[in-house]
Amino acid sequence: MQYLPSRRNGKSDFDLFSFDMKLKPSLLLFSFIGVLGIAFLVNRSSLFTGDPNPQKEAALMKAVLQHLSGVHFQPKDIDDAFSKSVYNLYLKNIDGGKRFYNQDDINQLNVFEEKIDDQANAGTFQFFDLSVTLMEQSLVKTQGWYREILAAPLDFSKNDMLEVDGDKLHWAKNDTELRARWEKWMKYELLSRITDEQAKQDKPEFKGEKKDFTTLEKEQRAKVLDTYDKWLKRLQKLDRTKRLEIFLNAITNVFDPHTGYFSPSDKENFDIQMSGKLEGIGARLQSDGEKTSITEVVPGGPAWKQGGLEAKDIIVKVSQGDTDAESVDIMGWDIDDVVSKIRGPKGTKVTLTIQKTDGSEKVITIIRDVVIMEEGFAKSLILNDKAQDQNKIGYIYLPKFYADFTPSGATSCALDVQKEVAKLKAEQVMGIILDLRGNGGGSLRDVVQMSGLFIEEGPIVQVKSRNKKPEIMTDNDSRVQWGGPLVVMVNGFSASASEILAAAMQDYARAVIVGSTGTYGKGTVQRFYDLDNVVSDEAVKPLGSMKLTMQKFYRVTGKTTQLDGVTPDIILPDFYNLIETGERDNDYPLESTVIEPVPFNQGAYHISDMEQLKKNSANRVSADPTFKKVGENASRLRKQKDQTMYPVQLEKYLQWNKRMDEEADRYDKIFNQIEGFNIQNLAADLPQIQSDTARVARNDSWLKDRQKDVQLYETVQIVLDMLHMDALAGKH
Repeated sequence: MQYLPSRRNGKSDFDLFSFDMKLKPSLLLFSFIGVLGIAFLVNRSSLFTGDPNPQKEAALMKAVLQHLSGVHFQPKDIDDAFSKSVYNLYLKNIDGGKRFYNQDDINQLNVFEEKIDDQANAGTFQFFDLSVTLMEQSLVKTQGWYREILAAPLDFSKNDMLEVDGDKLHWAKNDTELRARWEKWMKYELLSRITDEQAKQDKPEFKGEKKDFTTLEKEQRAKVLDTYDKWLKRLQKLDRTKRLEIFLNAITNVFDPHTGYFSPSDKENFDIQMSGKLEGIGARLQSDGEKTSITEVVPGGPAWKQGGLEAKDIIVKVSQGDTDAESVDIMGWDIDDVVSKIRGPKGTKVTLTIQKTDGSEKVITIIRDVVIMEEGFAKSLILNDKAQDQNKIGYIYLPKFYADFTPSGATSCALDVQKEVAKLKAEQVMGIILDLRGNGGGSLRDVVQMSGLFIEEGPIVQVKSRNKKPEIMTDNDSRVQWGGPLVVMVNGFSASASEILAAAMQDYARAVIVGSTGTYGKGTVQRFYDLDNVVSDEAVKPLGSMKLTMQKFYRVTGKTTQLDGVTPDIILPDFYNLIETGERDNDYPLESTVIEPVPFNQGAYHISDMEQLKKNSANRVSADPTFKKVGENASRLRKQKDQTMYPVQLEKYLQWNKRMDEEADRYDKIFNQIEGFNIQNLAADLPQIQSDTARVARNDSWLKDRQKDVQLYETVQIVLDMLHMDALAGKH
């Protein structure tokens, strides 16, 4: 199996901070808790318990190093230089904001800076063990600090600034300095919440009691305390399994950001993400640290068919089998443990005790089945511009290159897109837009097959293994499922497989590539390896899996997308055009290289006049007030991203916050429904959409979003230009 996931380790990327329109760092999003974002872990294995198991851990480290040296595309020496890299990356991952360790802690850890390689080779974990001990001590210590700080009104008169970029901070010299850092954070958290509440009170539609600053400060101190207590509780419950995964991934990520270790449960979740299917009850869950509630019942799934389970229901108990089976109280459980109890093989039963919103309890027994998460699959629309042209344009949205590599092969994005193309042809569309914006990649097999839908046959991508000649992956199907005008939409979050398709269509001059200044820039291929295959001792199994970068892919021209990405033919204004994102932002990415080109050509469709298309689009974009605002906001976001210090003195914070609010308000409602932009579902899709109220609601929301999509509307105009030019050129 070959995958091209864009996200680090195939999981989510966890940035130090997320930002709203004012670029305010949000609560608790620190690098240390990134691991907590790995949702829906299942079947927690006996790989580790809360206590160390030297035999298993040594076997795991040996297996990891063996795969890194034997399989990785560009192996590294496990030496002192490597040790330093791991040391720095690991500390960045667990305390990137420098909020937990102080200089005394770092002095103790520094002893091991050049010894991690020796310990890894020996299968010992002295550095890791010390880091865990010091972190656990700090969690207790810092919890005491913020509780003490929040016990009384804070003093906002000091002329202090909060630095949120850990790279710009030194390690706190001692606990006094570290506690002062926490006090600034508490001030920022409070001021942020208080001003948000004041803004709500100032709105004309506000009907509640207006409260003064003192009252709001007291209320928000209690809420901040509750939020931080729940956060620290989750951190303190983090077991050795997850902590060791962070350490192992610091080792693997020094090789490249997409090579990583996966526990058995993480691997199962990755497969679910890739295939879009699982075996369970078909319900989405969320946890506040104490209660686990239902956020959605998946239409068509077992719980939906059974009835009785609804959004906002709270799960109180779980039992395996019928209602007379022993129930387990899951209140206070982590969400991954709850899911491990609820998810299970097709045909088995699970019984849930549910608390309804009115406080009543209900017991529901559900027979587990295969659940298809259809919202992640390809889907289509019919577009046209009523004011300009009556030609129908087909639109296919593909959120990821999903594939099911199990024997059942239940899902394939290539086959699904082929079906969507057939449906659009039946609707007699004149052109097709393939939207890969935000598509982080997936199956290499499927992107090759999908690219072949638009050309007769020929090479799609070159894949090079370590010390081997490139393998040319070719579309061998001479059929052209769509031979008309084609536009591929991309943005800075289109990665990997998305870049392969966009690059191939661009190199063949088969499609116009439209989007932001560039794509993500991931040109590497990963494959999973079962670590159990290299150990003979059954007592240490299961060890989990490794996703290893074992190939790089290249365009048919010999150029690479690694770091470079794909530059669209027509660049449209985008919020992130001026902010550096993508592979270059990762630690230790592989370099950009070039190989020999391969012959290629196609006769399915040739773009009549690319330069005229660019000129026409540029003229429209420059005259469009919405695009103008998008460009202005991109400049604003770029400036604000560079700001990493925030005032926590009351008056200065209020001035800064007011300025941020005023700037944000100017761009708050940039996008409105576009007059004359006609969007409709395909007739063939309506029966399924209308079969369930949840499907109807999701579809309505999706149509409304597309109705405001100025980039999509401009792309329709580009297709109409292509049709007009083709008509002038005598194409049919």
